[in-house]
Amino acid sequence: MGIKQENIFDVDEASFDSNVIDASSSIAIIVDFWAEWCPPCRALTPVLEKIAQQQSNNIKLAKVEVDDNMRLAGRFGLRGFPTVIVFIDGEERGRFSGFKPEAEINDFLTDLGVTT
Repeated sequence: MGIKQENIFDVDEASFDSNVIDASSSIAIIVDFWAEWCPPCRALTPVLEKIAQQQSNNIKLAKVEVDDNMRLAGRFGLRGFPTVIVFIDGEERGRFSGFKPEAEINDFLTDLGVTT
């Protein structure tokens, strides 16, 4: 789905702690919990990828396919998809669920101090 680049990557349960929690000590990691059967997920992914490309110095985008990683969804108490969680310094700093337009996501990230 969309263009891949170095700061956009897939994660699973085995790689989550090292690629998201630990890595968020040096750069903000936005995690997109999505499912193939979810139309709002498919609509949100290109928006998140565009933001990640534009803000590649400030953020990385990790994508978790929830059907293959239900324990991760449970670990974070996710009830609906898509859900986006931002990790900074190993901690969750913010989240939202459902589709949001690019401007709203940029405002959300700016409020968290992730982007300018």
